[in-house]
Amino acid sequence: MRRNPTLLAPAPVTIQDAIRKTAIFAISLIAFLTSNEATFAQGMALPSSSVSRTQPPSTQPQGGFMPRNADTPPSLQAAPNQPNPGGSPGGKLSSGGQLPRGAGQEHRVYDLRSYTGYLTTHDRPHQAVVDWIVRETGTDVWHTEPFGFMSADRDELTVYHTNEMHQVIAGIVDRFVAGDKDPQVMNLKVMTVGNPNWRSRAHMLMQHVSVQTPGIQAWLLTKENAALVMNLLRQRTDVRQVQAVDLIMHNGQTEKLASTRGRNYVINVKPSPAGWPPYEPETGEIQEGYQLELSPLLSVDGRTLDCVINANIDQVDKFVPVELDLPLPNQQVHRTKIEVPQLVSWRLHERFRWPSDMVLLLSCGVVASPDRTQSAMPFLDLGAITGTTAGRADALMFVEFRGKASQNLTQAPMVPQVSSRVSAPNRGRY
Repeated sequence: MRRNPTLLAPAPVTIQDAIRKTAIFAISLIAFLTSNEATFAQGMALPSSSVSRTQPPSTQPQGGFMPRNADTPPSLQAAPNQPNPGGSPGGKLSSGGQLPRGAGQEHRVYDLRSYTGYLTTHDRPHQAVVDWIVRETGTDVWHTEPFGFMSADRDELTVYHTNEMHQVIAGIVDRFVAGDKDPQVMNLKVMTVGNPNWRSRAHMLMQHVSVQTPGIQAWLLTKENAALVMNLLRQRTDVRQVQAVDLIMHNGQTEKLASTRGRNYVINVKPSPAGWPPYEPETGEIQEGYQLELSPLLSVDGRTLDCVINANIDQVDKFVPVELDLPLPNQQVHRTKIEVPQLVSWRLHERFRWPSDMVLLLSCGVVASPDRTQSAMPFLDLGAITGTTAGRADALMFVEFRGKASQNLTQAPMVPQVSSRVSAPNRGRY
């Protein structure tokens, strides 16, 4: 006879047993998670070249580099950041000590207060001292061996370099602090001559000077011969005086002179939002004219003058028309045109040295005229109608030092201001 198994009733679970089992389960779970975390930390460690994920992502490229991607040139790609536990910038941290003196460098401080104290209305007048030092020494000596540095403020100039370099710097500083502090007058005349044959009568009155810029000619004239050449030019019918001004300047500082005007043209044609006419022109503007910068520096005795001349001339030679056939909704064609500017530009950036009692004459050759002749009757201005200009002339520039402003009864005319451009920190002044 088959016997059925006996079913035992489960023992009643008390509160103490439930608490004991819950505690055992919690202890086991904590031990399991702790073991897995240690294993994960050992097997997923970040490489030394990886970036820490706790750092916030940068929204801008640092150090002038662009973010790394396939379209960025290698020279602009940012190198991967190295972990820096201390949070300090890269590079080897020096503990101080002595500056390198392998080439016999010396640390000297030059007092500039006797010069800058007179220029209370000038912003950063000591920058002129630094500019002329770099013009004299060049830039390489400050970025290569032997080690050296230069820093200036309104009161003093601090230099660390060799004794030979200090002798050059001392000569430049003396021209500022020991030279004439009174404002000086530089007379500047800009003229254009239609034909360069004026040289045939003036050749024997001028002393030729070598110039590095291609196409530029320079002569030195006594003040008497300069007056004779000026008289010869004024007798010609193709001579136009563009500018004649007395610039009141302080020794070593830079002055700017400009005369520009805008020329409008059709740069593009785009659909009209109003619907009629179907297309509307988009205009652009080109500034044409001239911009001049002069920076003179007298010797201590006032007999020699160094002058850096920076000249820019831009002119629109003509606008070349380009016909466009644009579609219309009714399957017809709308004919219009755009204009492409043909520019003529000329640049001069040169340093000249001549006796202060003589006149420097510069010829830029037959280039774009610094000034466009205005028509007396605008409606008969064929240049504006055809888009062309007879803008070729021999541009002449007379530069004359006239001494102290207190000894010259001059009045500086109002001249247009030159707008500053975004450029490199050195602003092209060297």
